[in-house]
Amino acid sequence: MEILYGRNPILESLRAGRRTPRRLFLARDSREGTGVLEILRHAQSSDLKVERVSRQDLNQLVGHRHHQAIALETGDYPYSQLDTILASAGSHGEPPLLLILDLLQDPQNVGALLRTAEAVGVHGVFLQKRRAVGVTPAVVSSSSGATEHLLIAQETNLHRTMRELQESGVWLYGLDAGPDATPFHLVELVGAIGLVVGSEGRGLRRLVRETCDALISLPMRGRVESLNAATAGSVGLYAIWERRGFGTG
Repeated sequence: MEILYGRNPILESLRAGRRTPRRLFLARDSREGTGVLEILRHAQSSDLKVERVSRQDLNQLVGHRHHQAIALETGDYPYSQLDTILASAGSHGEPPLLLILDLLQDPQNVGALLRTAEAVGVHGVFLQKRRAVGVTPAVVSSSSGATEHLLIAQETNLHRTMRELQESGVWLYGLDAGPDATPFHLVELVGAIGLVVGSEGRGLRRLVRETCDALISLPMRGRVESLNAATAGSVGLYAIWERRGFGTG
């Protein structure tokens, strides 16, 4: 079981219907604006129990005060599988657009990337299972609930998964700021694509970098060395989506 918090994350979880919600907790003194009323409508339609509690109880339940006076006890995140993700792309009649995160550990960065991924229609996301952040309540919150609509796989061996994707016809591009990377605008970026984003600080691990079919870099004219992982990955995803005509082909 997990405790989700925040109005948008809870609303999107209920809308997606991929988890089994158990109880909804609402602060007694909360204002029932549009977002809360919609959540309550979903709760009523699914016979979800609603409990009115104090803000102190919510603080203890969630573990902090940043919950917007609402929390949801629900089932664990339903991780997906590689075959399911590729089948999803096929069912939409589109070449796969995938996001692969190599040992990212900051929930804010991961959440921001997942929010972008959902916005541009990424068919699936692959995370490393060990030594990296998974789909935690903090990630759900920072993604504003985008996680609940995405197909996300958690892989024990990311390198092996990358090889399987390549065998399925997916071309893997690793974001990299090194001298061996080709500037983004010089790469065609068509067909089945997986964008590989490295961890904060370290970037892509050696084996992951070597497994990529190509390394690509974002053009920069400022003095800082690079963008952070969430920003670089988001720019990359939008650039690929733009090459696809923003969903028109």
